[in-house]
Amino acid sequence: MTNANQLLSLPAHELLARFQRDGFILVEGLFDSEEIDLLKKIGRADHRLQQEAMGRRDGEGGVVRLTVRNELENNIYGAFVRCRRIVDTMERLLEGEVYHYHHKMILKEPKVGGAWEWHQDYGYWYDNGCLFPYMASCMIAVDRATPANGCLQVLKGSHLMGRIDHGKVGDQTGADPERVAAALERLERVDCVLDPGSAIFFHSNLLHRSDQNRSEHPRWALICCYNAARNDPYKESKHPRYHQLEKWEDSRIKEIGRVQWAETQRVLNESSRVVHSA
Repeated sequence: MTNANQLLSLPAHELLARFQRDGFILVEGLFDSEEIDLLKKIGRADHRLQQEAMGRRDGEGGVVRLTVRNELENNIYGAFVRCRRIVDTMERLLEGEVYHYHHKMILKEPKVGGAWEWHQDYGYWYDNGCLFPYMASCMIAVDRATPANGCLQVLKGSHLMGRIDHGKVGDQTGADPERVAAALERLERVDCVLDPGSAIFFHSNLLHRSDQNRSEHPRWALICCYNAARNDPYKESKHPRYHQLEKWEDSRIKEIGRVQWAETQRVLNESSRVVHSA
């Protein structure tokens, strides 16, 4: 696993070669404890995030909850999506300008958080008018991710298989089981064990999944998804076409997060006083 300092100092050709070979880059400590603590506290207290969360049934009877957003706001989620630490790395991996495709918070709760079937993100995004798989995501661990609470699993090098046909599995769309079974016999499966603030950058054709969360601990994750500017979709879909992404300095995460958390606390305290006085 690469650490954040190594990621920023690694020559572009070495980083790109590793990404093109494996289909992913694991980065330890991409965000520090204050940055990820602000994200965690704000996310847990974000009633709108919870209310907008959608459920996706897996094929095992569990439900995964997630909130997907196409728009960037001047809040901590937008600060993570826009930060140079992620965007500059994405542009090195995808070899050119990228834009924000969407971002989502995965809310995998203790004991009830469902599984994700084996799939490729481009298995979905292909149908949105994206001609090429010049797309990738950065998943940031909000909570510690382990096999017990359903951490991400990836098949190393599976992006080189190209796009696989997908079909319905529960409320989800999963990759062709026959090809997945063959790939599992030949490729290394990697459990992405991540501490809070660590992350994985992964190719849109990389096969990945996760188990149900059967532990006592939540497994939340923020996933920031990007498309190459040169891969502007040829038609409208539920996710946006090309628009220039304004990059923010990494320091904005703490600046915006501190203000947002202070305002969140103020609102929570006011609500508590209203309840107690009623």
